[in-house]
Formats: sequence, structure tokens, C-alpha cells
Amino acid sequence: MRVYLETFGCQMNELDSELVRSHLVSLGHSFVDATDAAEVILLNTCSVREQAEQKAYSRIGIVGQRKRAGEQLLLGVIGCMAERDGIDILRRFPQVDLLCGPSELDKLPALIDNAAKAVQATRAAARAESAAVLPSRRGNRALSDGRVALAGNRTRRTATLAAAEDDLESLDLARAFQPADLLAAGRSAYVRITRGCNKFCTYCVVPNTRGAEVHRPPDHIVEECRKLADAGAVEVTLLGQTVNHYRYVHGAALTVNGREAAQVGPGLSAFRATASAAATTQHRAGAITRRTTSFADLLRRIHEEVPSIARLRFLTSYPRDFGNDVLQVMQESPRICRYLHAPAQSGSDRILKLMNRGYEVSEYLEFIERVRDALPDACIAGDFIVGFPTETDDDFEATCQLIRTVRFKNNFIFKYSPRPGTVAIDRFPDDVSDEVKRMRNNTLLAVQAMVGASVHREWVGRTVEVFIEGLRDWTTPAGADRGNGSVSGGKVHLAWEGPRQAVCQRQAIGRTGGDLIVAASFPSDQTPPVPGSIHKVRISGAAPLLLTGSVVS
Repeated sequence: MRVYLETFGCQMNELDSELVRSHLVSLGHSFVDATDAAEVILLNTCSVREQAEQKAYSRIGIVGQRKRAGEQLLLGVIGCMAERDGIDILRRFPQVDLLCGPSELDKLPALIDNAAKAVQATRAAARAESAAVLPSRRGNRALSDGRVALAGNRTRRTATLAAAEDDLESLDLARAFQPADLLAAGRSAYVRITRGCNKFCTYCVVPNTRGAEVHRPPDHIVEECRKLADAGAVEVTLLGQTVNHYRYVHGAALTVNGREAAQVGPGLSAFRATASAAATTQHRAGAITRRTTSFADLLRRIHEEVPSIARLRFLTSYPRDFGNDVLQVMQESPRICRYLHAPAQSGSDRILKLMNRGYEVSEYLEFIERVRDALPDACIAGDFIVGFPTETDDDFEATCQLIRTVRFKNNFIFKYSPRPGTVAIDRFPDDVSDEVKRMRNNTLLAVQAMVGASVHREWVGRTVEVFIEGLRDWTTPAGADRGNGSVSGGKVHLAWEGPRQAVCQRQAIGRTGGDLIVAASFPSDQTPPVPGSIHKVRISGAAPLLLTGSVVS
């Protein structure tokens, strides 16, 4: 069948979509770039941000109009919305034919097959067929018209026990690497090292939609990285909801044939001993470490055992539990990128406590100080939420001050919105007006723009290595010696200062090891840089979100 797949939300969803695509292609399905050519439309949804969710609902509405007009389409909602809302989506949206939560994506081909048969059959035949052929699993539901939903059990205890079954491990290991479908001409790839989350931030639905924290065996991760490198990947990003929580205890989880299997995470207390240098040394000398692969150990293994990976990245980091052992490995491993995405979320201790973040501002700043000491050129990015319930002007000013103090290269800034399934929606009234949220959002963006411009200016005059992600033509003023830029919708927009006489030139767009976006020009008689390659660029201009320069090799 011809499938159109649209992804909403974060890198986790991007990877899930990549694995779904790989799995379906291996079974004979094909993928198309437009919904008009599709027989099956899959929406990989996100529940973390309201905007992503509203986009998904909009797509559901559009497909519903097409189906009511007589088009024969199969519509599937997968990902976090399917897990959180479950069969309620089928009741509210009759145009949806199937649901599949993120913990059941390995069963998606069977669901598509069953739903397709139900659509083609009569209502009575579909009822009989769905009762006969649907797999019997926890959380499975079928409506009388043959539409189906597959998701994990909603109770935390059952979800934790079920996580150890690790049905998705085979999906990760069996991925088919298809360069044409990936980023930067197939030279950049994601690898999941953990799934789920054991942190219960009050604003976040992830622990309920993705389940308990599950850590993959290190040998499996290294094997997947090696396979990707052999297929041509030069940049690999390790993914985890709290990636530095990775900790695999050998011998604790085995399959029936004696191979190591994924295992449920040990809980937050296992990481509290790693916050300082002395505590890290003491912890690593303990008996548990001798049987454990920590996140630092995993980074070192991949760096040493897969040398053809030119860039090794990871995200997202939880700041309180980021040990000095990780910083030491980064310091000693030149191919591990000097980039950390470590969300602070607020600069107010009071708000952080309401968010259940588990640290105070002083602890976050201590983490940043350790990073700067070990990696002076490291670039820091983060997330902030404005307008969290009861946030005052003083709380907000503390957030502004934290951005100025840390000097983030950039931040993803969001207005708080109550999310169904979170603690905050029931515990705290949404008492900050939308007008105030918008004002604070814009103010914080302006503060970050000033800080980001300062951070970027420090790179002017340096020669840096840039991973080329694409080429594009720009019309630029003749004689302009510096540029300003912005990024929106995943695209870089350049605005140049100087005479209005326009000159058209081609530029390479890419990122440094610190995740700084670079627009680099090159001579017209020079062969354009190939997307997916790494080139040296001399930086000559800077803006809040962009560096500009020229390719030198």
C-alpha cells in the first residue's frame, strides 16, 4: 500500500517514524510525499505541546472531509495522542481507522492489514473478522465497526512490568538504513538508547504516554551504531528522554537464550551520587559500577569502537544527574560534540518545585560551571516554560536572569498550556492570563536573542568544522560584510545589511559540533560541498541564531 507519514513533535517521534517507515517498507509498502497519492495516512502525534496536538487534529479534520467526499483512505493515529486518549479518539473522530501507541509500533503492520480488511468488508463481516484476527494483547480495543486501537496498560505498575518485555527492541535492531530518506543525504541518524521516563514533571505527559524508563543493552546500541556507520552515516545522535540516566546492569535481564535484554531503569536515587567529582569517584569505585555500563561508559564505547562516526551527539540531558564522568569522556573524545541540551524550564526555585524538576537554580548553575570548566567551548541550549501556574513577575525576571547568566546559545521557549494526563492540570489552576503569557514569551525571546547574538559573535574570526545539511541559493547585497538571520519552521532566513544591489549566490547550510547554524558561501567555480560531508568554514559574521562565513576546505 502507498503510505503517507507525517510526524509531529520531537526527535523521539522522528526516530519512531524512521523505524515505522523502515518496517513497513520491508513488508512491501511504499511511501509517498503527498497525501493525494496515499492509500494510508499515518499521523505520528505528540502530546507534549498544544501546538503539535492542534496540528494533528487539523490533519484529522482534513482527512475526514476527504473521506466524507468519497475518497477511499485509511487514517491511522500513532504516537502519544493515541496512547493518552486511546479509544476516545475513535469515538470522537469516526474518520480514524486505527490507533497505535508508541509502545506498540512493532504491531502497526498487523493493525494496518486488519483495518484495511475492515474497510473493504461490510460492517457485519468487519465485526466478525476483527474479533477473529486481531492480536490478543493488553490495552487492545475494537469498536463494532472494525476500527482498532492498540496501546499499553495505563497503570504505572503494569506499564513498568510490561516495559521489561521490550517488544520494540527488535524494531530498533532490524531497522533498514535508507540514506535517501534520512537527514543530510542519509549521513545523519538517530539511535535510541532509552525509552520512557522516570521523572514526573508536573507539566509533562511523557511518563504516561511512553511508559517507564527502559534501557537497551549496550551491545545492541553499539551494534546499531556500527551498522549505521557501515551504511554511510557520519553523524549519530543518541536519544533518551533523560539520556544521561542511561545505566545498564549486566546480568540483570536475560532472554531465554541467555542474551542480554532491555531492562527497566533503576530509579533516580541511582544517580544522586554522580553530581560532584568526589562523589563520582566514590560511586565508580563501588561494586555496582563494576557490573554496570553507565552513560559515560556507553559514550566511550561508541567513540572507540565505531571510529567512522565523525560526530557523536546526544540529547536530552537532565541537569541534576549529569556526572563528571560524562564530562571527562567528552573531554577525552574529540568526535563527541561539545553540545548539551539541558532544559532548565524556569529560573525560579519556587516554580521549579511546583514543576517537580528536582533541583534548584543554584544546582543548575553548579552543573553549568562544571561544564564550562571541563569544556570551555561547549554550547548550551535549553527549554523554558513561561506562564506556569502562579508565576509572578519576580519569578519571570528570575528566568530572564538565568538566561543572561548561563549564556545559552539558544532556547526553545513555550507558553504553558494545561495538558490532559499531567499532574499540573488537576493540581494547579491555569491562573496566568494568555495576554501575560504572550508578553512574557516575547520578552524572553528578546532576552535570548541578545544573549544568543553575544554568544555567536565570539565565534567570528574562527575556523570551524561544519556538517553540511543542504545547499540553497540566496540573493545578497553586493559588498555586504555581515549578515543577520533567523530560523523558523526549520528553515534559515538571511537578511543582509549593505547596498540594495543584489547578487545571487549559492550557500551551504550546516551546523558546527556545538550545533551552531552556519551559512557558508563558496567560490562559484568550486564544486559545491556535498550534503552529509564536513567542511572547514571561516566565520565572518554573526547573528542571534546564525553564523556566516566562507568554505575554506
